Amino acid sequence: IIQEHHGRNYTKRESAMSEARANILNRLRHSARPQPTITEPEAAPAPQLSQADRVAQLKQRMEAMHAEVIITNSSDWTTALKAVLRQRSLNGLLYAPQSPIGVMLSESWDSDLPPLVAYEQSVEDCKERLFTIDAGITSTQGGLADVGALILWPTPDEPRLMSLAPAVHIAVLEASKIHDSLAAAMRTERWAEGMPTNALLISGPSKTADIELVLTFGVHGPKELIVLILND
Repeated sequence: IIQEHHGRNYTKRESAMSEARANILNRLRHSARPQPTITEPEAAPAPQLSQADRVAQLKQRMEAMHAEVIITNSSDWTTALKAVLRQRSLNGLLYAPQSPIGVMLSESWDSDLPPLVAYEQSVEDCKERLFTIDAGITSTQGGLADVGALILWPTPDEPRLMSLAPAVHIAVLEASKIHDSLAAAMRTERWAEGMPTNALLISGPSKTADIELVLTFGVHGPKELIVLILND
C-alpha cells in the first residue's frame, strides 16, 4: 500500500510539472514577436576636394605630426631641396640613381652639397654604411589628404630601408597624386590589379608612446621627415 501511495503521488507531481512547463513555453511563444529588419543607411558621398584643398589639408595635417612640408614645382624642386640641405650639416644623401629623381639629382648636383650616395648594392653588402648616412630621398606613390599621410611603394630601385634607415627622410610628392582618402587612392590607382609586397603610409617622423604613454618622435626611425610637394 505504501509503495502504491508513493507511486500515485509521484505521478501527480510529474504531471503537474509537465503542465507548468507547457504553460511557460506557451507564454514564451505568444510573447515572442518578430524583430523589425534594420536597414543600414547608405553613406553620404564624401565631398570632392580641389587639388589646392588637398595640398593645403595634407600640409596642415602632416605639419601637425612634426613633418616639414615645402610646396614647390616640378621644374624647380631641386633648388628647394638644395636650400633644405644647405641648412643642415649632413654627411651624405642616399638616393636611387636609376629612378627619375636620381637622374635629375645626378645631373644638377653642386659640390658644396652633401655627397650623393647611390643605393646600388644589396643590403648585406652595404648594411653598415646604410645606417650611418644622415639623409635619404625617395619618390612617393601618392598622398592622403584626409589623414595627412604619404604612400610609399618600395621597389628594387627604392627599397624600404631608404625611408627607414637614414635619420632624415626626404620625400618627393606630386600634388596631382594626392587623394581625398585611402579608399579613393585604391580605387583611382586600381590597387586591386597589382600591389608590391608591402605599402607604407607615413604621416611624420617615427613616433612612439610606449614610454609612459608620452608621445615621442624620432625613436625607432627617421627623426625628420621633409616633404617636397610638386604643385604644378
